Formats: sequence, structure tokens, C-alpha cells
Amino acid sequence: MSAMTNVGPQSGGLRGQLGGLAMPTGILAILAMMILPLPAALLDVFFVSNILLSLLVLMVAVHSQRPLDFSSFPSLLLIATTLRLALNVASTRVVLAEGHNGPGAAGAVIEAFASFVVGGNFIVGLLVFVILVIINMVVIAKGAGRVSEVSARFTLDAMPGKQMAIDADLNAGLMSPEEAKARRAEVAAEADFYGSMDGASKFVKGDAIAGLIILAINVVGGIIIGTTQHGLSVAVAGETYVRLSVGDGLVAQVPGLLLSLAAAIIVTRSSSSSDMGGLISKQVNIATAWAPAAAVLFMLGLVPGMPNLIFLLASALAAIAAVTAQRRAKQVKAQPSARPAGAPSSDGFAGSSAPDSDRADSSTAAITAEEVTDMAPLSLQIGYGLISLASGQDGGTLVSRITAIRRELSRALGIVVPGVRIRDDLSLPPNTYRIRIGQTIVAEDMVQADRKLAIPGHGSTRKLAGIAVKDPSFGLDAVWIMPHQRAEAEADDHTVVDPEAVVATHMGQVLQRHAGDLLGPDDVQALLTALAQAAPTLVETVVPKLVPLHMLTAVMRQLLADRLPVADLRRILEGLAQMADRNMPVAAQAESLRPALVPLLLQQMGSISATLKLVTFSPELEQLLMRCKRPSEDGLTLDPDFAGRLLKDLGAAQDAAQAGGHMLMIVVTPSLRRSMAAFLRPNLEDAIVLSLTDLPENRRVEVTQSISLPSAFLSSLTPSDGA
Repeated sequence: MSAMTNVGPQSGGLRGQLGGLAMPTGILAILAMMILPLPAALLDVFFVSNILLSLLVLMVAVHSQRPLDFSSFPSLLLIATTLRLALNVASTRVVLAEGHNGPGAAGAVIEAFASFVVGGNFIVGLLVFVILVIINMVVIAKGAGRVSEVSARFTLDAMPGKQMAIDADLNAGLMSPEEAKARRAEVAAEADFYGSMDGASKFVKGDAIAGLIILAINVVGGIIIGTTQHGLSVAVAGETYVRLSVGDGLVAQVPGLLLSLAAAIIVTRSSSSSDMGGLISKQVNIATAWAPAAAVLFMLGLVPGMPNLIFLLASALAAIAAVTAQRRAKQVKAQPSARPAGAPSSDGFAGSSAPDSDRADSSTAAITAEEVTDMAPLSLQIGYGLISLASGQDGGTLVSRITAIRRELSRALGIVVPGVRIRDDLSLPPNTYRIRIGQTIVAEDMVQADRKLAIPGHGSTRKLAGIAVKDPSFGLDAVWIMPHQRAEAEADDHTVVDPEAVVATHMGQVLQRHAGDLLGPDDVQALLTALAQAAPTLVETVVPKLVPLHMLTAVMRQLLADRLPVADLRRILEGLAQMADRNMPVAAQAESLRPALVPLLLQQMGSISATLKLVTFSPELEQLLMRCKRPSEDGLTLDPDFAGRLLKDLGAAQDAAQAGGHMLMIVVTPSLRRSMAAFLRPNLEDAIVLSLTDLPENRRVEVTQSISLPSAFLSSLTPSDGA
């Protein structure tokens, strides 16, 4: 049994070694054919193999669903072209050396093409050969080369935009790092493929030109050799060698024409879920196209002098195709496509079938509590123009994107972000959506369901036609463009985003800013139950003996309001247990926990080896802000002009930070941190305010800017101004 166990791996390894040696051996054999003389029988085998290879490549190209499914085509085209040229060299040697012995001297395949295909008339064969070369070189090869060139240019131009779109989806949590890596590899492979096809198309054109030159050499050289060395007359030598040369050329040009057709099919192939035959059949099988064609053929069949029977038969076949297509269209239209009323979403909430205003009312009908209350912690209300984004029709992926955002936020914040109820509301404008936490509206904006949002990058120079707006997530200038403008936008360094991604990303930012409002005692108890499985003594000792559940909930909500994740619940409980004064206000308790939790926030913002980019205040400005603190609550009481100037400078610092790819982080003294954070929260929601004690000792820091106001402006403010 043990001996049998080893047979599989050994045989598999042997097959792998043989497979790895097949390609180098074949290339060496092709090169050997150009140098060593081959017998006519062996030439026949190689000619048939060449035709088989060309047919195989053509069939694979026809049944490929997208160009990258046949990514090895450029290399295979080079090998097949080299094989065909090597056979031309080998057959030329045989034709010139043995042609005087008759048509069969160069092998049965060449004799068959010279006699049967062209009817034994070498003039007809010569004309057929020239026509095949013209079709191959002027029509198919030239067209395929032009398509390859244009496709390569547009693919390379759109590559940066595709990479940015992948990065945006990765940052939004819509894909895993492994999926992003696979998509980046696919984008790079697509660019490499079209670049290779641009060069491979030159092989086909060069092969056709080489076929003409080889034919001329065979004819001229054969006549000279036949008349000078073998004593043939010019007429006999011309007929013999021209017939053999034409047969040899046709044997090579037929496979060349098949490969040219395969190359044209590959480069003109669009990505689809079906092969070319299925795609063409699906798009051509429409009654409105077949019915007029049947009518025209029927009228031509009634014209005297025409082959009436053939036209009438073709008209009948077209009419049958029209009736069949119309029946299929009715069947497809009859299939249910609308979302059933009240169908549950993937987030576990049911969508409403109609707004309350459309429901029938009765003076005697009882009104229940369920009709006037909505217990959903999170809800997304959409206008009727956005229903397709959430219903899954027309490729709508809003539900799956929101689910991915929830999953990513839950991991980052350390809480379970509740499910989102998506409801259609006819009281909203068609393209408007509204985000609610409980009954409170926290965000509202508009998207265009039939368009794409193009956000310009640093290298954008073109003004796109569309609806100019502000991106709801980041406030950047953007344009809603039509789908067919996507390639143009990506080529001009625009990031193109689907409307579902715009809504989901906006919701992710809103939920992150209001994370504290998503946490309640029940949620904290669920987290404690999960922690009790790993640290039962810690949970039992701290909650509720030392810290009541409602106090722990308030502290965690304060931490979330300050953008700090609460994923390390063990450290939070240990910190609260070690506090000497547990009667401190909630904000003070949360402040004392910050040094242990800030590293969690910083590691989510970038690599732990990266330098922290910080913004500080000048000593004079910081002292003035200290005098402006509110004595009994967080926040600052500032002169309006002074506050406006400070917010303007901090807004410019935030723009510079975002341009550098990081968030605005302000460092102040510990006694000023809470008041400064409370002051900035309504104005610069994404700014992070740290104290000097929050900075980890093992992280490198760099002060990129120190905010200071003009001396004359500061001196004009007395302490009473800021009291």
C-alpha cells in the first residue's frame, strides 16, 4: 500500500517535468526545420499539424468569454507564425531540390492543394493565393492591428484610474486585501495583454509579406534551377514550379488566415458572461430586426427575373426567426422582476411596499404603536429614483456595500454596528437619500442612479460634461457623468465611483462620526458577555461591583465620540479598575484612558513605522486658548473674528494633510485637549486632537506646521474678550 501511495506524486512530477520540456523542445525543433532537410512525408505531418493548431486557436478565441481568458494568445501566435515560416523554409528546400520530379515530389499535402484546391490551373491558384494574402494583410491583419493599438492606449491610460478605484473600494471596506491584490493583478495583466497584442499583430502582417516574397523566390528560383540544372524548358519549368509554389503558399496562407481571424476576434471581443456565439445570438435575436428583413426579402422574391424561390425561402426563414424572437421577448417580459413588497434586505430589515401616505385610511381603523414608532437603530430613506440601487435590479449593490461597510466599521471601532433598514419614501425628492440614527436625521444628500461620480485627481486637466456637485463624503469637487464617459474620465486622472459606493461611503463616514450614538447598555452587555469567556474574573470583578453598567456605557460612548476604538475592552476595564477616584465625571474618566487606547487609533491610520505628522499651536496662541476655556464645561468661548481666523488656518492645515494622504492631528497640552476637541467637533469633524501624553513613546513624530496668529491680532484680544 505504501508503494502505491508514492505512485501518484511521482507520476505527477514526471508529467510536470515532461510538460515543462515540451515547449523548449518544440521551439528547438522549429529552428531545426529551418536548417536541416526534411523528407516530404514528414513535411505532410507538420503541415497537417499546423492546420490543426490554427483551427484549435480559432475555436478557443471564439469560445473565450473575455480577452484575458486567452492571455497566452500573443505568445502562441508568435510560436505558430514561427512554425509556419519554418515550414515555408523547409518546403522551399524540397520544392527547389525535388520539384523537377513532378508535383508529388514536395509531399501529398502540397500536391493536393496545388491540384484539388485550385483545380490544377496554376494561374487560378496564383490569383487565389494573391487574394488570400490581400484579405489577410490589408483587411483582417490591418484592422486587428489598429484595434490592438487603440485598445492598448486606452487600457494604459485608464490603468491609474482603475488602481485608484481599487484603493477606494479597499479603503471603504468593500473588498479584502486579497481581493484587491487579485484585481490589481488583473488590471496589470490586461494592460500587458493589450500591449502584447499590439506587437503580436505585426507578426501576422509580416507573415503575409513573407509569404509573397517566398512565393516569388520559389517561382523565379525554380524556373532558373529547372532550366539550367535539369534541362527543362521554360514553359515546363514555369508550370511545374509555379504549381508547386502556389500549393506551398496556400498550405501556409490558410492557417495564417485562421490565426489572423483569431487575433481579430480576440481584440474585438468584449467582456461578457457568454461566449461570442451566445452573445451574438442573444443580441441579434430580436423581432424588430428580423421582421423588416423578412419583408424586404419577400418583396425581392416577387420581382421578375430574380431567383424567386431562394428569396421567398429566405423570407420565410426570417419570418420564423421574427416570430420566435417575439415569443421569447414576451416570456422574458412576463417574468417577475420587481422586489416583492416587504422583502427583507440582507441586513435583516424589511423594506416598505409603499409610503404611509399611499395607504388606505379609515376612521374606524385602530392605530397601533407599531405604526407610529420605528425601533430601527439605523435607517436609510431613499427617494423612488434610487429604489433600483437597493432592490438588486440593474446590478444594484447598495445592500451588499452597506453590509461591507458595517463589517469594516465593527472591526475598527470594536462594537457591533447595527443593521440598516432601507426604506423608500415618496415624500423625498426622487434622487435624495437620508440617513437616520434612531429618529434623528444625521445626513442627507443626493445621487444620480443612472450616472457615475467622477472625482478629479491631481493630474486632471479636462472639464467633464455633467452635473457639478460636491462629494458628500469628503466635500471634494465632483461631476456626475454618464456611464459612457467613464473611459474619458479615467484617462484624465478622475476616480469614477458608482452611486451605490457614494451612498455607502457617506454612510460609513457618518456612522464613524456618530459611533457613540450607536452604543447602548444592551450592546455593552453583549461585549462583556463575549469578554467573559476569555477573562471571566476581570468582568465579574469590575462590572458591576466597581463600575456600573450605565457608567461603563457612558465612558465608552465618550471614547467613541473622540474617535477612539473600544475594541480592547479588557484594557478599558483594567484602566477603570485602577482609577483612584471613580467619582470623576465621565469625560475625565475617558480622558484618563486615552494614553492606553490612542495607539489603537494610530495603528488604524497607517503603519506603526510611519512618522506621525502633527500640527501644533504657538505658545502665545495656546496660552490665549487656555484663558478662553469654559470653567464648568468643555469648549472654548472665543471672539467670533478670532474663532473664524483660527478655523480658517486649521481648515487649510486639514486640506494640506489630506493632500499628503493623512488626517489632521493637532497636539495640545493635556489641560486644553478636551476643550479644543469640543470646539472643533462641529466645525472640523475629521480632525483628531491629541494631548502630549497621548503620543506613544515608540513612534516618531514630525511637526509639519505650527499655527500662530499675527501678533497685532493677538494683542488686540484681552482676557475679557475670551471670557
